[in-house]
Amino acid sequence: MNSFARFSLLRLLLAGGAVILLAGMLVVGTWVEREIESGVTSRAALVTSLYVDSLVSANLQSLAGNGELSEADRAALERLLSGTPLGQHVVAFKVWAPDGRILYSTNPALTGRRFPVGKALASALAGHVYSRIANLTEPENEFERQQWSRLIETYAPVRAANTGTIIAVSEFYQTTDELAQEVRAARLRSWLMVGTSTLVMFLLLAWLVRRASNTITAQQSELSEKVTQLTTLLAQNEQLHERVRRAAARTTALNERFLHRIAADLHDGPGQSLALALMRMETLADACSACPATIARERTVGEEFRTLHAALQSALEDLRAISGGLHLPEIERLSVADTARRAVHDYERKAGLAVALSVDDVPPEAPLPVKITLFRLLQESLANGFRHGGGADQRVTVNVRDGHLLVEVADGGAGFDPRTAVADGHLGLAGMRERVEILGGTFSLQSAPGRGTLIRASLPIAPLETGRE
Repeated sequence: MNSFARFSLLRLLLAGGAVILLAGMLVVGTWVEREIESGVTSRAALVTSLYVDSLVSANLQSLAGNGELSEADRAALERLLSGTPLGQHVVAFKVWAPDGRILYSTNPALTGRRFPVGKALASALAGHVYSRIANLTEPENEFERQQWSRLIETYAPVRAANTGTIIAVSEFYQTTDELAQEVRAARLRSWLMVGTSTLVMFLLLAWLVRRASNTITAQQSELSEKVTQLTTLLAQNEQLHERVRRAAARTTALNERFLHRIAADLHDGPGQSLALALMRMETLADACSACPATIARERTVGEEFRTLHAALQSALEDLRAISGGLHLPEIERLSVADTARRAVHDYERKAGLAVALSVDDVPPEAPLPVKITLFRLLQESLANGFRHGGGADQRVTVNVRDGHLLVEVADGGAGFDPRTAVADGHLGLAGMRERVEILGGTFSLQSAPGRGTLIRASLPIAPLETGRE
């Protein structure tokens, strides 16, 4: 990964982390702000309700009798809400009967009117203090909303002094000015805390990302270096492999030339000498045939000469057979198909048997090592089939598939166990396999007792060049 890509990835991670942290900060900050506003509102309402209850509750005990507020209590409430610090904090005040009727209000027009029992009133009648910031949209707030847009609305239960039962609900309103100041201060502190925490987390994240990026870069550099080394080693191995294959192909041709020279040397050297010895031995045998002298076991000299002549004749025939087997026909100018036909024809002439040959769509030319291997493979496999299977139903097929020359030699002989053959060290099979595999081909053998034998080989048609490097 280049430096630009690395920088882009680092910038992307940091930008993504910043967006996620900012979104989290906004969510957490908004939630904290609402919780602070709710907590401050509840706390202020609770404190004020306790204050109101301690001062107002004593002036509402007349409701415990007939459910109506006495004139004395009404006058006391007027004095309490007009000339005391409580009146400065409470901008409106109502006393509710359990049936939704307003028993007292700082706005006399509301006294005696009945309204539906809402959630807030019902909660207070159940004994709970209920407080909220109201938008003054309820019907009973028709006078309050003419002066204010929002007020803190608090409902507190009023209990009888003797029995503790709820006899009414006091409702009072406060302005949000002091609350707003307190909420703003708390909000500022909370946002500072959340922002600072977010910044610290972002810096930690940036440090971790940069460190991880540096680690990844170092590992990538190390991996790239190892990949480069491995690539170099693979290239070197491939070059060595190619050189080995070229050397193997050259070795195949050189071996055949060497065998050809051995065959020629056997023919021109010991072969000629044995032939001359036979000629001289025959002359001496004719000259000594009438000799009366005898040798051991009452054999005449002529008889001994004839015995030596027969032995030398047999040795000469064996020598000529060995020389003929070592000598490879001039296949360099033959095509692939003609090479296969020549090998099969030579076998048919020596064995006196007919072999079914099928040659399909083979290329006219192939490198010399391929033709040499083809000839020797057919020569050895057909000879093995004759020696071990009597040459029964021998068949040869040569064709091309996927750039490889496919050769199959089959017979209907007695067959054998390939594992036993390998264990017994049959050099013919090992030699055929080595010839094929040394050119980069594959060799396989299928046989079983009583089921004949199938030899299959695949040779690359265009192996590596055999010329000098």
